[in-house]
Amino acid sequence: MSKEELFKKMAQSIVDGDAEVAEALAKEAIAEGIDPLEAITDGYVVGVNQVGDSFSCGMAFLPELVMAGEAMKLAVATLEPEMQKRGSERKMLGKVVIATVEGDIHEIGKSLVATMLGASGFQIYDLGVDVPSEKIIGKALEVNADIICMSALLTTTMVRQKEVIEELDKEGLHGKIKVMVGGAPITKDWVNSINADGYSEDAIGAVNVARELMGIH
Repeated sequence: MSKEELFKKMAQSIVDGDAEVAEALAKEAIAEGIDPLEAITDGYVVGVNQVGDSFSCGMAFLPELVMAGEAMKLAVATLEPEMQKRGSERKMLGKVVIATVEGDIHEIGKSLVATMLGASGFQIYDLGVDVPSEKIIGKALEVNADIICMSALLTTTMVRQKEVIEELDKEGLHGKIKVMVGGAPITKDWVNSINADGYSEDAIGAVNVARELMGIH
């Protein structure tokens, strides 16, 4: 199989949300000595972008997005050791600390955003769910994060997003660390009122917002 054919199949495996095929193609690429970085960029990421476009215009739905994300995760994990061996680092677009805020245990939306950001070239530190504000800020400082992403699915936990931003402002860090928020009850008005830097209703939108915040177009 030519390299072009292999890349096409890689993209298709993501569109199909077929993690097994995605993994098998990654192994094949390694066996054929193809640069793993090239396989990600010219193969799998093409598929991620296709699914993203379909999702944006209502042709694909959440389950397909989740499956595409899982397939992408497995493909990258399979290629990772080979990348390390070759010392070929993916150009990281930025470091993101992501969490669902304290008192909230909703996982799916947050994980999906984390997966899509990771697939797009961001380095992700996923702290999980029910994470206190100080832990989110502490991790962001520890890893020198560019962006903090916070999810809140309950009207009662939304206030935690505000807490983190107030704390960053107090420490004079808000200019240095950008803050993105999301979750079902989050509105544009809320985002403006808490002075967040970005907001998205879905995972694909979140990638675009994150890229904009990093000045990547």
